[in-house]
Amino acid sequence: MKPLKENNIFSAFESVADQYPEHIAVIYLGTKYTYHTLKTLAEKFAAALLDIGVTSNDKIMIYIPNSIQWVVSFLAIHRIGGISVPITPIYTPHDLEYIANDSGTSVIICADTNFGYVQKVRATTKINRIIYVKMADLLPWWKQYFGRIYDIIPKGKLPSGNHIYSLKHLLSKSKYPDLPLVEDDREKTAQILYTGGTTKYPKAVPMSHGLFLVSATEQIKTSEPIIPPEKNIILGNAPLFHILGQTCSLATLLVGGALLVQPKINMDATFEAIFRFKVRSMIGVPALYRMMLEHDRLDQYDLSSVDYWYSAGDVLPEEVGRRWQEKFNKCIYQGYGATETCGGVTMCPVNMKNPPKSVGRVVNSKKIMIVGPDLTPRKNGDPGELLVHSDEMVQAYLNKPEETQKSFITIKKEKWYRTADIMKMDDHGNLYFVDRTQDTIKHKGYRVSASEIESVLQEHPAVIATCVIGVPDEKVGERIKAYVVLKEDIKGITGYELIKWCRKTLVSYKVPQYIEFRDMLPKSKVGKLLRREVRDEETRRAAG
Repeated sequence: MKPLKENNIFSAFESVADQYPEHIAVIYLGTKYTYHTLKTLAEKFAAALLDIGVTSNDKIMIYIPNSIQWVVSFLAIHRIGGISVPITPIYTPHDLEYIANDSGTSVIICADTNFGYVQKVRATTKINRIIYVKMADLLPWWKQYFGRIYDIIPKGKLPSGNHIYSLKHLLSKSKYPDLPLVEDDREKTAQILYTGGTTKYPKAVPMSHGLFLVSATEQIKTSEPIIPPEKNIILGNAPLFHILGQTCSLATLLVGGALLVQPKINMDATFEAIFRFKVRSMIGVPALYRMMLEHDRLDQYDLSSVDYWYSAGDVLPEEVGRRWQEKFNKCIYQGYGATETCGGVTMCPVNMKNPPKSVGRVVNSKKIMIVGPDLTPRKNGDPGELLVHSDEMVQAYLNKPEETQKSFITIKKEKWYRTADIMKMDDHGNLYFVDRTQDTIKHKGYRVSASEIESVLQEHPAVIATCVIGVPDEKVGERIKAYVVLKEDIKGITGYELIKWCRKTLVSYKVPQYIEFRDMLPKSKVGKLLRREVRDEETRRAAG
């Protein structure tokens, strides 16, 4: 397929929708939506947004699970020239408030189940319009009817007025098709994604339309030698607020394929969907593939329709890849990327045998360097920090000048992103992950900041010091463990109490699984926490 000529995400989708109007675009809870239907819904919602006063360049947060509503919202935002701010629907008011203020969000599209969180932060943010979504809103009437009869759909009413709107009501009153022309600006910011790291708060990564279109189409077409893009049916188990879910599943809407989305992961529902809809590709993190292999009822389902199994977000354990090959006689292809690089830096080619542990070869739109601490290039086979450059790349974090200076550097008049990951390359161009240089924990495919968890723990009145590390775990990559020092006069504080404290502020995947109490923690002569010493001690303990 030729590169996209469009300069706007919606324009690229619209071109495909006009070419394949009757092709299935999205499958959600068993219901199929054609490209024509999806385009109509997106344009109706776009017109509705304009009707309630939303304008081009407004920041619009998407705070809902994977669903047809998520896809419609994303497309509608770009239809009117808005900037989408997708976040996980399980964020607490603490994270929601920070991101709303940091991004300058003025409009939020939320699920009815997290509407209460939005209300809590409305007074302390610039959010002036709330659009709530019920997850069955766009399903056929008869599915909604039986959902209510059997108590599958939650009951209850939400307030109206005061700039609070129902998505379903907005669509019914929309003045579609009275819409302005689509903006044609390749360099305009399309979305702001938030990523973890070593800082207390997540960092905002602004992406242009041009960067997204180049990266997304390149990654979605990796499987083209074995599956024609317009005939692909992708089960996107990666969340759509995450760059993996966007470039490796949502992007199928830019090439004529179908996207199957589920609000949450359920193994039996996943297996059934693969068989029922003859899924051709599945996207997931390593932990998901291990869960599938260990599921009691795996052998009861026919998964033979899938030709492209893809894993990213963390390194796939060699043992999982081997077991998968033995069971299904198909390999799991890997890739490596970051939010700051708009996803894939490397992807495993599908028309050749990839070496064990390889995370693929560098994609065409990216350039890399593997360097030592002094930023001098390393030879093939020698490990070093991976730097990434592309023509249309992220230039800086939003509102984070210090973090920007550390992570984005200029070499020979070119901007490079410092991944802080140690990689090596063989003589054939295959890349291999070696280690991380940052204090970042990879748990279930998420990048979790150790500093953020430490900050929350240290706000507890009984805690004087803490150190958080990742403990290697076959199932989830790393489990989160916190070492805690209590104030001398404190008695009776348990690990369970501290975990409960963390749950008040942190999203579930950031909450520590283990708490170990210490009398002191190792520090340097200048008082800096020596996290590596704690990590090394844990490694020695695990080795026996």
